[in-house]
Amino acid sequence: MKNPSSIVSLSFPLSLLCLPLLAYSECTCDQDPEENDKTKTIRYKLVAISSILIASALGVTIPICGKKISSLNPEKSFFFLIKAFSAGVILSTGFVHIFPDAYESLTSPCLKEKPWGEFPFSGFVAMVSAVMTMMIDSFATSYYRRLHFEKALPVSGNEEMERKHEGHVHVHTHASHGHAHGSALIADASSTSSHFRHRIVSQVLELGILVHSVIIGISLGVSESINTIKPLIAALTFHQFFEGMGLGGCISQAKFKAQSMVVMVIFYSLTTPIGIGIGMGITQSYNENSPTALIVEGVLNSAAAGILIYMALVDLLAEDFMNPKFQSNFRLQLGASISVLVGMGCMSLLAKWA
Repeated sequence: MKNPSSIVSLSFPLSLLCLPLLAYSECTCDQDPEENDKTKTIRYKLVAISSILIASALGVTIPICGKKISSLNPEKSFFFLIKAFSAGVILSTGFVHIFPDAYESLTSPCLKEKPWGEFPFSGFVAMVSAVMTMMIDSFATSYYRRLHFEKALPVSGNEEMERKHEGHVHVHTHASHGHAHGSALIADASSTSSHFRHRIVSQVLELGILVHSVIIGISLGVSESINTIKPLIAALTFHQFFEGMGLGGCISQAKFKAQSMVVMVIFYSLTTPIGIGIGMGITQSYNENSPTALIVEGVLNSAAAGILIYMALVDLLAEDFMNPKFQSNFRLQLGASISVLVGMGCMSLLAKWA
């Protein structure tokens, strides 16, 4: 079944690509002057586009293609370890990479003291986006659960009415059958609900990641300092690879149709390179210290941070760590806990350069 909401949710971030065009050089704060070789910076930016594109595509497709490998089956213990590592990466992305940038943007001295200096907007926006994500997660899952259950329930009711006329001799047999059929119906509804929930999680997670990817792409694209671009290339390449593995694991578990998976992979792979390209195109007119740019970037980063933090803690880590199979296996618990810490550590280390 093709889900139109996936197209809408994935196409929305593209509209964000136009937002930086609103920010021109009206900034009241001076930028640091640097001597730059424009030819070299363009060359490095082209290298960044190609390397990040390859790393993003590779990271997001490994878990999707890896589901054909028995050890990467969602029911296998190794899959829990990979998913825990990915959740640690996403959690670190929200806490260490995105939220500090959002806070820095919305508390910049380039913004007016009122209201930006009098209220913690970054934390407020992150909180609201996390709660909104929870609401979308809850309402969408319950909607699909009711929709599926209501379609299946009348069939069971008709069978019940027809068999009531078969006589007393068949009452016990029918009761047993009805109980079994009802249990199967509930189990099927639960399975379908879980299936749709994984899809919702994947779509919302990609939405948060794409917002962040656009911003970091533009930031690299507008930079004219070779000393800044060089470390960013390596850092963002690994950043996109690890983040792609986290997203790819969720997409794989959601069991989308091949066409939908291809669309999601393409969106993730191209968003940062496109952001870099836009940044290169608006380098002369874009001022990262202008009030408009700071507010747009700060609000979007705060929202993205709230989404990713919620998804990592609730939909990825909590779901697995409360799994009965997980809790009954101490070695799996220990291994997954270490995987989370390793994922957090690897991604946090990259914050030194990106």
